[in-house]
Amino acid sequence: MISDNLQRIRAELPSGVKLVAVSKFHPIPALIEAYLEGQRVFGENRPQEFASKAVQLSQDIEWHFIGHLQTNKLKLVLPYAYMVESVDSVHLLEAIDTWGALHSKVIRVLLELHLGAEETKHGLSEDEIREILGSAGKYGNVRFCGLMGMATNTDDESVIRADFQRISSLKASLSAEFGVESSPVLSDFRELSIGMSHDWKIAVEYGATIVRIGTGIFGSRQY
Repeated sequence: MISDNLQRIRAELPSGVKLVAVSKFHPIPALIEAYLEGQRVFGENRPQEFASKAVQLSQDIEWHFIGHLQTNKLKLVLPYAYMVESVDSVHLLEAIDTWGALHSKVIRVLLELHLGAEETKHGLSEDEIREILGSAGKYGNVRFCGLMGMATNTDDESVIRADFQRISSLKASLSAEFGVESSPVLSDFRELSIGMSHDWKIAVEYGATIVRIGTGIFGSRQY
């Protein structure tokens, strides 16, 4: 099933859009099946599960952390993370930068915009993101690679489209405002990580460069 699901999604996914297989709550054999089908990018949202799987599986996997990350759990995530997609506060960003300096590592990050209507969602405001990018040079051990967001959890496609339009427009505005094409510290600010199993096709319409698909690949979660 996993192999079939991956083949079907890849057939529909435009070239240049990275597929993150969200493997949270799924056992190692499920990840191995996806790996044998050629999947090399996986996403997890719980630090201990992230670290455990990263240690057990092949070294050529690109691990993305996609959940809320507490600063006291950095040691479980940052040694293995190719990218932290979910930087949702200045406090976390500063802690990541400090950890990177202590361990001589530059960490790729996406800034998470508080996008959906739910108050429970984490994320930065548009103003906070602008302030961070305006002082990007002070974060010597962070590489700013773009934005991440989750649309409102709804069946109303117009709401989802409005959310994706907002973050897509913000990314375009920031790229112009900060001159990322010529910026020595923001030259990697290219990624837009939006879209999950139920809305990734819509996300692609709004310029997604990364989609995060779990259920669509692995089926229902195994708790």
